[in-house]
Amino acid sequence: MFRIPTITKNLLIINFIAFLATVVLQMRGIDLADIGGLHFFMAEDFHFYQLVTYLFLHANFMHILSNMFGLWMFGCVIENVWGPKKFLFYYICCGIGAGLCQEIAQFASFYFTIHEQDPSIGVAELFVVGQQLSQQLNAWTTIGASGAVYAVILAFGMSFPNERLFIIPFPFPIKAKWFVLGYVAIEFYSSITAAGDGVAHTAHLGGMLFGFLMIRYWNLHPDSNFDRSRGREFFEGLKRNFDQRQQQKNTSNPNMHAERGGSKQDDMEYNARKRKNQEEIDAILDKIRKSGYDSLTKEEKQKLFEASKQ
Repeated sequence: MFRIPTITKNLLIINFIAFLATVVLQMRGIDLADIGGLHFFMAEDFHFYQLVTYLFLHANFMHILSNMFGLWMFGCVIENVWGPKKFLFYYICCGIGAGLCQEIAQFASFYFTIHEQDPSIGVAELFVVGQQLSQQLNAWTTIGASGAVYAVILAFGMSFPNERLFIIPFPFPIKAKWFVLGYVAIEFYSSITAAGDGVAHTAHLGGMLFGFLMIRYWNLHPDSNFDRSRGREFFEGLKRNFDQRQQQKNTSNPNMHAERGGSKQDDMEYNARKRKNQEEIDAILDKIRKSGYDSLTKEEKQKLFEASKQ
């Protein structure tokens, strides 16, 4: 179990503090969700800072619990791999991107609603109508970290596509790539069929879209200026852990080594395989030092992840 890294831990703390502040201030008649929530850009109470503040506000306990569980479960791994600066940049940018997508979806909804009432109204006239209805449009408010958290889940799926996850209620493990694709399919279907359920499905998809584009860009430009020291430390730790486990196995039985199936092999074969495996791990770590983690192939990422569990 990894310790919670700095950025993930601080994001968890800030979100829970903001939630408690929302509850306490609501008792005093102050609606923090209305002040910091993301309003529709034509609404009277819209402010640009809301594209960031809405990420730290939640409607109820189950809302924040589900989001923070996802952030803790997948954010710890991604921050350790990428480092704190890159992870925080990714999280905030995807959260803002999710908010922008939600704004676009609300604008389309507003256009079609007005157009049904008066087909003569075009896009240009729509802004005049929006100004007249600015107070009513304050009701369109978005809160929650879901867009950014979904982007973190996507990052895990793209980094470790074949890693198996146990998801309730399924009694069997699911590969991360299928887990992510399932999320995308559910959100896309919900955005079409459950548009009025009060859930910002477009924001969820928007966060994942921005995350996908950013990861694709970084994969094509592995020399992006981000601090990879934490990522290197993470994998150096995996290497040390791997070496220690191998040494413990050698110490427990110096003359003979047992395979999983119970068959035995002599020291020469075992040591040769160990050296080959270690050389592959060292080559992968050297590649990370030179070009960054994003330069690894899927097979190299999988091998490194499996080595950490041995």
